[in-house]
Amino acid sequence: MSRFAGIEDKLYSRFGPVGGAVASFVLEVIQIVLISSAIIIPIRYFLIQPFYVKGASMEPNFYDAEYLIIDELSYRFRDPMRGEIVVFRYPRDPSQFFIKRVVALPGETVEVTDNHLIIYNEEHPNGMLLEEDYLGGEKTTGKERVTLGEDEFFVMGDNRDSSLDSRSFGPLTRDHLVGRVWVRGLPISRFTTFDVPSYNL
Repeated sequence: MSRFAGIEDKLYSRFGPVGGAVASFVLEVIQIVLISSAIIIPIRYFLIQPFYVKGASMEPNFYDAEYLIIDELSYRFRDPMRGEIVVFRYPRDPSQFFIKRVVALPGETVEVTDNHLIIYNEEHPNGMLLEEDYLGGEKTTGKERVTLGEDEFFVMGDNRDSSLDSRSFGPLTRDHLVGRVWVRGLPISRFTTFDVPSYNL
């Protein structure tokens, strides 16, 4: 028996068959809204959220107006990994959200030179050219050398010539990150989940 059966009986007694039916329907709708909100709101604000791609900075892997689902939970338990695509608040205007790829991790030195990306770390103190198969031959333009702090990440767009990224606004900290791209939902023809790419490091 429904826990609201007693209330429904009172509604029928007070408003009659028609009014009671209407009032009972309204009560059912309120129940559904409350239960749905209790489920959806925590998921929406603490676990996952939707994101629409804007612009061409991640082509050819992501196109304008694609619909993505962002995993906001993983980074509460672990650090971002090289190659993960992240959504973050633009450091110069936190009201804007950007999508880029993590290419260098805390403590590493990243150098952009001669159309290449070189990573210096404990395993490769003399530097290692980062092989990025997902670029499809795209060159990494610019001249930059940055040593990252303990909580800093260097991010870049896959469309290197059309990307406003860490080459311009500098490294990101964990506080900037919203989460990692988990699923591309739309268009249906491009539906996919995303794994961390393999690297030569």
